[in-house]
Amino acid sequence: MTGMPSPFSLTGKRGLVIGIANERSIATGCAHAFAACGATLGATYLNDKAKPYVQAVTDKLPCDFLLPCDVHAPGELEAVFDEVAKRWGRLDFLLHAIAFAPATDLHGRVVDSTPEGFALAMDISCHSFLRMTKLAEPLMQGGGSLMTLTYQGSEHVVPHYNIMGPVKAALESAVRYAAAELGPKNIRVNAISPGPIATRAASGIEHFNELLDAAQKAPERRLATIEDCGALAAFLAGDGARMLTGTIIPVDGGQHLLA
Repeated sequence: MTGMPSPFSLTGKRGLVIGIANERSIATGCAHAFAACGATLGATYLNDKAKPYVQAVTDKLPCDFLLPCDVHAPGELEAVFDEVAKRWGRLDFLLHAIAFAPATDLHGRVVDSTPEGFALAMDISCHSFLRMTKLAEPLMQGGGSLMTLTYQGSEHVVPHYNIMGPVKAALESAVRYAAAELGPKNIRVNAISPGPIATRAASGIEHFNELLDAAQKAPERRLATIEDCGALAAFLAGDGARMLTGTIIPVDGGQHLLA
């Protein structure tokens, strides 16, 4: 209708992006899409070694702050949300784009995973999203959008994805439960499920090129890009997706349709 604001506009919205590693990160594609739609951002980096690579991204964005955030380090995640509260007083959307598993557990059989490795993978890749959700909740008095990243290895056995399959399955379940719990507060919770993308994180998966080759057989006959993921993330952050919650949305050219 004439005079109505665009449902794809993020003008006036403020969002936190956690998980930018470098210029080819999925989180980078999302951050650029958020910015292109008018959002103001805050972002984090893992440690001092990672900071220059993240700053190379955020320097090109309307980014109000860049803070350290190792979710396994006591107090760092809480400090980020304290800064959000201090600077903005509210939060409109959040992207959780972090995952980790120790190499020995990631490259071995699921049944051989160590208790310590499995717990660490779950803590960083899954429970950290629930921690962020809890910290974001009081800052989303007018509603908001929480997003995370997953992969179809959560539903199907994907060779070499190994321990991350059960971990991402837990993350997707967490999305559904959080959506049900926060829905009455108009806080939406969704997961984006890209097809294989050649990112730094993906390089840790053995024989990753085989996953890329398989994705080329999807109905669209092309690989997803970080820009494709960003376009969906920007939509989910905005008012156009106000009735969309608890969903796992594939961005894979139709690969999820194939047996």
